[in-house]
Amino acid sequence: MRVPNSVVLPVGTHVDCCREEEVEEKRCDIMAKIAAMLMERKSNLAHFIDNLEGSEEPEFYVDQWERLKEMESCTLTILNLVAVNCTDHHDIKKLEATILEHVKNEELFPEVVRVLPPVYRQVEAAIVDIAQGEEMADHGMMDLQYLLSKLSQCEHLANLGRELLQDILRYLHRVGLVVWYEEIKHLESTVFLQPTFLITMFKLLVRYRLVQQLESIS
Repeated sequence: MRVPNSVVLPVGTHVDCCREEEVEEKRCDIMAKIAAMLMERKSNLAHFIDNLEGSEEPEFYVDQWERLKEMESCTLTILNLVAVNCTDHHDIKKLEATILEHVKNEELFPEVVRVLPPVYRQVEAAIVDIAQGEEMADHGMMDLQYLLSKLSQCEHLANLGRELLQDILRYLHRVGLVVWYEEIKHLESTVFLQPTFLITMFKLLVRYRLVQQLESIS
């Protein structure tokens, strides 16, 4: 809701826990709730903006007004929900195909035809080699400066600077090859070259019926 021109694909899991007729009913219910949430957000933003504009001294609230207007201008496209059974490989492939179909849609993603500089591919290939190397720890975590020094050892990347590397990491983070939380102070100098490790960690910490499982332990 805070990112300009966002495109969101809702995914409903645990289809295997539902009867066939329930799936469509739940899909419609979820999409209706999303639409209602967006309408409420739009209404709330308009209300807050009107309050600021109608205040006795609106000049004191210029910064707040500008932030609200910026949020109001953020368009959000919600695609049709995809229902999947995560235990079924065919459903996972169906989800993958749906995502690729949407990503290739130039109306949704006008920048999809943008050509990346060759250095982006070179850094991507080098990072894959590092991540798959014998020296890489299972957790796949690496200090940003150390990663830069490792990449700079490649002959064609000897002049790679930190600023350019950060731009490339933002791209690789968006496409899911690496995970880099640059906006989190304690993690801004750490790059996760093995995103699957984070997924495994999250699965241990955030899981279906976790509260019930914990309460069942004497």
